[in-house]
Amino acid sequence: MTTLIPREAYSPEELQRLYPKDLKLQLVQVFLRHGERTPVSSRFQNTGLSPYWPYCGVARRMVQMAAGNQDLSSWNGFQWRRKMEAFGDNDEAIVATGAGGEIEAMCTHGELTDKGRETTYALGTRLRRLYVDQLGFMPEIKSDTEDMYLRATPIPRALESLQQAFWGMYPTSARTQDFPPPVIVARSVSEETLFPNEGNCRRFRQLARLFADRAATRWNDSEQMDYLNKLWSKHMPESSPKVAVDAHPRLSGIMDTINATDAHGPATRLPSEFYDKKGRAILDRIAVEEWFAGYNESSEYRKLGIGALMGDVVDRMVSTAVDGGWRSESAASGSGIPEAGKSIKFAMSGCHDTTLAAILSSVGGFQDESWPPFTSSVAIELFSQAASNNIDAGNTLEEFSSPSVSAKKPGVLSSLLGGGKSASKQPTPSETARTPATSFPEETRDTLRKHYVRIRYNDRPVRIPGCAAKAENHLPGDDTFCTLDAFKEIVDKFTPKNWQSECVANLGAGLHGPNDEARAASGF
Repeated sequence: MTTLIPREAYSPEELQRLYPKDLKLQLVQVFLRHGERTPVSSRFQNTGLSPYWPYCGVARRMVQMAAGNQDLSSWNGFQWRRKMEAFGDNDEAIVATGAGGEIEAMCTHGELTDKGRETTYALGTRLRRLYVDQLGFMPEIKSDTEDMYLRATPIPRALESLQQAFWGMYPTSARTQDFPPPVIVARSVSEETLFPNEGNCRRFRQLARLFADRAATRWNDSEQMDYLNKLWSKHMPESSPKVAVDAHPRLSGIMDTINATDAHGPATRLPSEFYDKKGRAILDRIAVEEWFAGYNESSEYRKLGIGALMGDVVDRMVSTAVDGGWRSESAASGSGIPEAGKSIKFAMSGCHDTTLAAILSSVGGFQDESWPPFTSSVAIELFSQAASNNIDAGNTLEEFSSPSVSAKKPGVLSSLLGGGKSASKQPTPSETARTPATSFPEETRDTLRKHYVRIRYNDRPVRIPGCAAKAENHLPGDDTFCTLDAFKEIVDKFTPKNWQSECVANLGAGLHGPNDEARAASGF
């Protein structure tokens, strides 16, 4: 499937089942794949597929911030229009045109298209429908984003998709006139963990290539690959005439072009044989194995590919459950002191298909799944037991929502690390995430057991095997609700202590380095 066909909003009966009245929603973290885009490189021009796609209307009215005067004391929007230029027959510069002769609204490689903007905006409206209209978890009107955490990878389509989703959730009519610009958190690509970072994690890059080579060995001479060659080999370049996992273009590159063309108009379509249903099912199966089997089979792959992000995800929930709220200095728009701001209730991150599949695979929730469609999303929800609001040391949830109270409350890890009672010595989120649950005192673990984690993938609850296997690890009567204690134990097993250092460890160690564990051995 290329474009996600979202289900209808939950019915009242579904809401009662999915959001039991004896549980209180505390924190939501949404990870969204960007919307429909153009292929990341030009392929199959020999079939007549145009390298230039006229689906980016934003190119007619682009806006960029530019200095308004010489001393840079004020800024104005610089509005401009983009046209594409290309080589002519004799290398002269000519205007790039689309399949229908269009000269404007041309997209660059991998750019979010008009349809991608529409689908991610629609995702935002669905998030509003659920978390604002149906559940009342987030306010109808917002005057700021101090209780939200917005983040995107450095890839423009991820940032733009996040913006569209935010606007869908809080359109102009749902924001006050004095609504300040929201903070969107970014990282240098060398430190980015919001996607599996092959480019800046050498050991993960090695492992990814080894799993890709294994997929090539398994599939290149298979009956399934023979079927794909009968369909597509006549369109392959002369330099690489056979369809294969490691051909040029790679099999995953062929899938990229098929999916991008299938999501857009008839002027940018491949020959009909590329959309053969059986062929696409084979293609999807092989690509999913090549890219994501490592998360099922190797703890090192999980750790380096998605462990740092999942450690952050768990830390935020532990901070909410034990310390009375998660605050982010990077997301705060005011003083920058997290203790002085609001607790974050809703996080939304613009990311990629590889992010979503890695999150789900890392906890055993991506079995028999297809490649994530455009605008797919994963929502990780934290609940507390509504009937037991005295979460820690007699404090109520109302007290926890007050910055003045929660700021004075020491973090659980402060006592573990001998940090005393001063709020200034409260540990950073990363310290909490990277401290195993087994190091927590029993009273803290008991608090974690009274909180529940539920993952929804494209509005469908995900069953986590490590939680479902034991009754004490999930909500009675519903094994899609995992106790926070059990969920943290699962993630602890593949949370790196120092991602950057571990990215340069075990270089050249092969598919399974020292202390690597298969999923079966790690208790998932």
